[in-house]
Amino acid sequence: MRETISRQDTNGINGINGSTDSYADNLEVDCLIIGAGFGGVYLLHHLRKMGYDCKIYEAGKDLGGIWHWNCYPGARVDSQVPIYEYSMPEVWKDWTWSEAYPGSDELRAYFKHVDKVLDIKKDVAFDSCVVGANFDQSAGKWIVRTEDGRTARSRFLIIATGYAAKRHFPGWKGMDTFKGVMHHSSFWPSEGVDVNGKRVAVVGTGSSGVQLTQATAKEAASVIVFQRTPNLALPMAQRSLTKEQQEKKGYPELFSERMKGFAGFPFDFVKRNTLDDTPEQREAFYEKLWQAGGFGFWLGTYQDMLFSHAANREAYNFWAKKTRARIQDPRKRDLLAPLEPIHPFGTKRPSLEQDYYEQFNKPNVDIVDVRPNPIKEFVPEGLVTEDGKLHEFDVIVLATGFDALTGGMKNMGLRSTSGETLSDTWKSGTWSYLGMTCHNYPNMFFLYGPQGPSAFANGPTCVEAQGDWIRSAIAKIDKEGIKSIDPTREAEEEWKRKVKELGDKSLFPKAKSWYVLRLTSF
Repeated sequence: MRETISRQDTNGINGINGSTDSYADNLEVDCLIIGAGFGGVYLLHHLRKMGYDCKIYEAGKDLGGIWHWNCYPGARVDSQVPIYEYSMPEVWKDWTWSEAYPGSDELRAYFKHVDKVLDIKKDVAFDSCVVGANFDQSAGKWIVRTEDGRTARSRFLIIATGYAAKRHFPGWKGMDTFKGVMHHSSFWPSEGVDVNGKRVAVVGTGSSGVQLTQATAKEAASVIVFQRTPNLALPMAQRSLTKEQQEKKGYPELFSERMKGFAGFPFDFVKRNTLDDTPEQREAFYEKLWQAGGFGFWLGTYQDMLFSHAANREAYNFWAKKTRARIQDPRKRDLLAPLEPIHPFGTKRPSLEQDYYEQFNKPNVDIVDVRPNPIKEFVPEGLVTEDGKLHEFDVIVLATGFDALTGGMKNMGLRSTSGETLSDTWKSGTWSYLGMTCHNYPNMFFLYGPQGPSAFANGPTCVEAQGDWIRSAIAKIDKEGIKSIDPTREAEEEWKRKVKELGDKSLFPKAKSWYVLRLTSF
């Protein structure tokens, strides 16, 4: 690692002089972690085992990160268990799931189990929103401020807010004039929203939009989905699980294998190219992956699918054939599963669906293409599209996603050693070293963020891989008596070139994607 370092006078972990109560003002700790989702909880547990005094500041009221916030109808994971869980034996040995793809309620129950086993909450301050942080170079500590006026000091600052920490609210005119019920998918009220017999709009077709459409279309009087880009969704193949089906002898090997795959799954691309097979062989292979459900059709397919236009088009053609056969109306069919791809298949993370496309066979479920006919403004009765048509609604769901990867980090008042905000540091492009550190932000680490696997990886795999690197770096710092580490600008430039070089060999840059923009922007 190319870095600049400064030495401290004493080796090992700093002594703690201030209060160690999680909510105390003037809190002093070795490591302060922002965010109590998968990444923050994982690092808190392991750093405590290493002897560090650690605390978590969490803006929400409970553990779980995105699964604390996501309580909208139909919310669930898109990676099946046990792939989507911690690899720690003390956690999984006494836990069983009810479904292959658990919903948000079961994920929240899982984090309660994690807390029971690992005793996490004693070191978490909830309702603690960070609004400022700067590194005191003379003391070698971060000074962190919360919205309610508390201050904490820590040698190491770890940002574990994930890629979906800041919601994206499009700035449409008149949004505050709508007289009905309107919620962002990630701010869904815990008591729920009654859509029975209501006219509902779903704005957006990402994973939350797909899941919300599936759920609300079964109860609402009508649903209109406002789509910019079709979601090239894959069949989930959801199924119930019994305790007996969750044989755990193979878990250690499974968790080891998921670290080796392309995207953190215990499977990978097959070692042959698409056109190596005959059309009949290719069709049979695709069908096998399709029937299995999940991400196998995306990440367990031919090795050239994400790198060759010809190979990718074969995959898309199969997807379109299978999907179009499920949609009865020709207009809806062409919007949801066009014959010509909007972008190469798999260069945006596909969602997993259960009966999404079948919902559009109902006469009361429709779709509006906002590319040629965008939303112009909101009015008390609903919203108006560019063609002047008024769409009247009782409920509007904003499934408009997030200011992904960088938004949460740029929104918490982080300042560099030169006094510049992170928002200004990244104004002309995202810069990092290894997707986990930043120049002029000493002893600060982040995970599941920009220029790392993030959106194209299984979440628990990604945070464990990056978390292990972060805790080993912290251990090395103390072992060698280093006061602080700070990656050089040259190291960041080298990393960005490497990421862009790898990306340019694939089809990912062919998609208009926030992920690619945050990954490689200069």
